[in-house]
Amino acid sequence: MNDPGYWSIFLNAALINNFVLAYFLGICPFFGVSAKLETAVRMSGAVCFVMLVASVCAFGINLVLEAINAPYLRIISYILVISSTVQLVEMLLRKLSPPTFKALGIFLPLITTNCAIFGLALFQTNKGYGFTQAIVYALGAGAGFALALVLMAGVREKLDLADVPQIFKGTAAALVVAGILSMGFMGFAGLGR
Repeated sequence: MNDPGYWSIFLNAALINNFVLAYFLGICPFFGVSAKLETAVRMSGAVCFVMLVASVCAFGINLVLEAINAPYLRIISYILVISSTVQLVEMLLRKLSPPTFKALGIFLPLITTNCAIFGLALFQTNKGYGFTQAIVYALGAGAGFALALVLMAGVREKLDLADVPQIFKGTAAALVVAGILSMGFMGFAGLGR
């Protein structure tokens, strides 16, 4: 069997099959938090951390569920792990960085329902990754999510300073920028061959 290398797994998750711009997972925080670069960077860190913990836990849960022949419990188990991890991140941010906690607002609890994190757990299980491969995949997916979010925030901040027609301001501009970023990331598909 042709086993993909770590660098290939990382690039695949970060660029080629970017969760936000290729799979369109995690769109809610992508649009909701990308108005300011500072909050986008903080949200990226929180999502990366949750992805990493969820990946490790999903790997362990999958081993246990396969050992007891109960793969039908994967989805509910993954949901419990993701929501618990988000609660941990929320408590840590509230204690260690109250301004970040306040800036993220409602979008921090929304990480719980972020389908990019849930998709990460399911994709790595379906691809049959080993432990180290799962970690690299989570790091790549987190880096890709962060890259998409920071790019979007940078462009949206520049658009706020530009002379844009009134009808195009706000959500319309954000959707057009997201579409252009998505098309740009589709160009990375050639790297996977």
